[in-house]
Amino acid sequence: MARYMGPKVKLSRRVGVPIADIPKHTSKRQLSPNGMHGFRGRRVKDYGIRKDEKQKLRYHYNVLEKQFRSYLATATRRPGNTGENLLQLLECRLDNVIRRAGFTRTIWAARQFVVHGHLMVNGSKVDRPSYQIKPGDVITVRGKDSSNKLARENMESLAGHMVPGWMEVNPAELTTKVVAQPTSDQIPFDVNTNLIVEFYR
Repeated sequence: MARYMGPKVKLSRRVGVPIADIPKHTSKRQLSPNGMHGFRGRRVKDYGIRKDEKQKLRYHYNVLEKQFRSYLATATRRPGNTGENLLQLLECRLDNVIRRAGFTRTIWAARQFVVHGHLMVNGSKVDRPSYQIKPGDVITVRGKDSSNKLARENMESLAGHMVPGWMEVNPAELTTKVVAQPTSDQIPFDVNTNLIVEFYR
């Protein structure tokens, strides 16, 4: 499947917000416009505002446009608020869950961690980043020295990382249990899902 392989900071600059919670993305210098005089402004129209909001969410979860549309279609079919459903679906992807748990620093590292077979869900090896985690599922780092070492190094580098309330992490055993569905106020990324839903109408 196609993946964006270019510079990731460029994505943060494009949408004007850090899409990863690491210094490389959060520094004001990186988010400032390119060029000697910076970008001088044309006024962004309603379409552009909605598109930027959609791109912001896509980049944060590292999903392609086709995948994103599929998630939106699923969210629309579910009862309740479409925007909330969309955030839940994206937040419960396996690669995002281990990012939130602190096993990796970024969504791109999380994807690689999953694809390389470092994880088990409920005792079975899973190597699909898009695998949907449900309440009650237990994610374990496989019993390889290299896997354990990598996860522990990442957790040490993220000292002070806040684990969301919808999961429980056991750092000693390198396990994560999802105890509830995430809610929008538990997601540490500010996005207006109403604008995204409107963009596709």
